[in-house]
Amino acid sequence: MKIENPNPFQWQFSERASQMQSSFIREILKVTQQPEIISFAGGLPSPATFPVERMQAAFDKVLRENGKVALQYGPTDGYLPLRQWIADSLSKNGAKIVPEQVLMTSGSQQALDLLGKVLIDEGSKVLVETPSYLGALQAFSVYRPNFVSVDTDEHGLVPSSLNNVAAGARLLYALPNFQNPTGRSLSVERRLELVETCARLGVPLVEDDPYGALSYKGEPAPKMVAMNPDGVIYMGSFSKVLTPGIRLGYVVAPLALVRRLELAKQAADLHTSQLTQMVVHEVIKDGFLDQHIPTIRTLYGDQCQCMLDAMAEHFPASATWTKPEGGMFIWVDLPKHINAMELLDEAIKQKVAFVPGSPFYANEPETNTLRLSFVTVPPERIRAGVAILGKLIAERL
Repeated sequence: MKIENPNPFQWQFSERASQMQSSFIREILKVTQQPEIISFAGGLPSPATFPVERMQAAFDKVLRENGKVALQYGPTDGYLPLRQWIADSLSKNGAKIVPEQVLMTSGSQQALDLLGKVLIDEGSKVLVETPSYLGALQAFSVYRPNFVSVDTDEHGLVPSSLNNVAAGARLLYALPNFQNPTGRSLSVERRLELVETCARLGVPLVEDDPYGALSYKGEPAPKMVAMNPDGVIYMGSFSKVLTPGIRLGYVVAPLALVRRLELAKQAADLHTSQLTQMVVHEVIKDGFLDQHIPTIRTLYGDQCQCMLDAMAEHFPASATWTKPEGGMFIWVDLPKHINAMELLDEAIKQKVAFVPGSPFYANEPETNTLRLSFVTVPPERIRAGVAILGKLIAERL
């Protein structure tokens, strides 16, 4: 029986809920679902790289041989053999990571949320790159920090710029490898300087590394967590090297911090899927990634070069862009008078999509910037889409 209520219920949302905003990229993706759209917008891995048969075989084996454990509740910190594999993979160059430092998460996005819960109070100073990963800005914003932008140049984050802004900062969030959105990477020299600077200033350094394995040259740069395991919080993910649909990430931190993160995760979702963790461990335990990742690097490298060649042919000389050596993104700077949001409106009419750069800035957005992703678009559509964008940009000069 339905109760008739003459006074519709009025929801009273929290202040935190009222400040939540939808991801601009997720909104664009709704448009790009149309098959006729040439989409350079999403930061989605190419489905051509998903090891479907290998994953299916692993699911079958885990369920057949250990199904009752796989389908049961699991420990909050995660499946121990997988945590051991991660710890061993990070124990390089004299650093020793133990599995007790590893917390499995439901995608690395959850790791960002947990770090926000544990480290950020309202008004806390949080240092971020300029520009920075939109998902991190969105995750941290819920806890109402004071974002302070750290200087960057064509080579990425400038470590010396921390000296003037670090006082009282709760953390510095950085993506050192093929950064989202710019595709830039930090040199070994800058990594050392950054780790030393953060240690000297007492600022915890969050090293978010979803793209580190995707170097087109096949030579991953050294990880900063190995340079200072006591002061660096490392975030990793299986989304870019296996498949994002499994939603499996992890955070590696000093023991005192990881225990706090574990408590926060208990309150959020008890634990990440035991079945998923066991399947991923089954897939990777015997060295599968050593054979699989090079195929991803080759595909992405070829498509990146295709886009760079097309941009050199069709974009006007007044536009500049990064030339990444790995990852999934190219960053474009247009003449100052061109508004990328307005350009997007016109591009969508021409069946092309990209992400304007302004949402990636915590402060003082640069409206003449944009991000292009090339990994899910075949070469002939890359060339066609870039030609359309180049024409639209030229018309605004």
